[in-house]
Amino acid sequence: MERSFLTFNNVSFQYREDYPWVLQNVTLNVKPNEWVAIIGHNGSGKSTMAKLMNGLLFPQHGSVVVDGEELAEETIWEIRKKVGMVFQNPDNQFVGTTVKDDVAFGLENHGVPREEMIKRIQQSLETVGMSSYENQEPHRLSGGQKQRVAIASVLAVSPELIIFDEATAMLDPKGRREIMNTVNHLRRERDVSIITITHDLNEVAMADRVIVMNKGEVWHEGTPREIFAKQAELTDIGLDAPFVTKLAHELKDMGLDLEMEPINHEEMLDALCKYHLKT
Repeated sequence: MERSFLTFNNVSFQYREDYPWVLQNVTLNVKPNEWVAIIGHNGSGKSTMAKLMNGLLFPQHGSVVVDGEELAEETIWEIRKKVGMVFQNPDNQFVGTTVKDDVAFGLENHGVPREEMIKRIQQSLETVGMSSYENQEPHRLSGGQKQRVAIASVLAVSPELIIFDEATAMLDPKGRREIMNTVNHLRRERDVSIITITHDLNEVAMADRVIVMNKGEVWHEGTPREIFAKQAELTDIGLDAPFVTKLAHELKDMGLDLEMEPINHEEMLDALCKYHLKT
């Protein structure tokens, strides 16, 4: 059996003893180099899971294991070297006066030698398409560009898992597309596990696997196609289906039966062309 890089074993969490449980008996696995999307409505426990993954929080029950090490006070710093996180608001992650300085900050904290540091800064900015902005002030960048610099800062320290916690929530549609394309490019270029945490189903079509959270529990998991097929059930738990999925269902109700239910615009065009050729 293929090993798991990240494992939740019956994890339960509450912020205070007199508060309700935010997570209840959550069990999940993320394999090396796998892209997993975790989706759910607000309050479903998604962001709490992200904080448990790199030791910002500790579970009251169960265990979190990263690369064979159980999360604990004595292992937290080793685990944080392996797990990077990109948050919702990139401005909260900036510490440098220029893009280059910002990417260098984490490397300096890790004691990376100067020559290696220069090399990693260049490689990380190149990966996210921001090489030509290295001397720019971060606050002058667009939202999407800021988020790409935040990704470069995480990439520079070479984590084995990167968590994107609602990383596109504050961006416009163009910025969201930029970040999803960057994540997709990153997946092709580097051996890294990726977790994207979101409530937007349009963002998860590129993932290998989707975990749907509802009321602090794993409601369902499967491929994006398997999850999108549950349109009515997703609506029942407060999640809106992607436009392409809705359109496919509307077309089916009108008697236009597509060969395969599309999950993105390219598949929709392909399915319509095939249908047209048959008629």
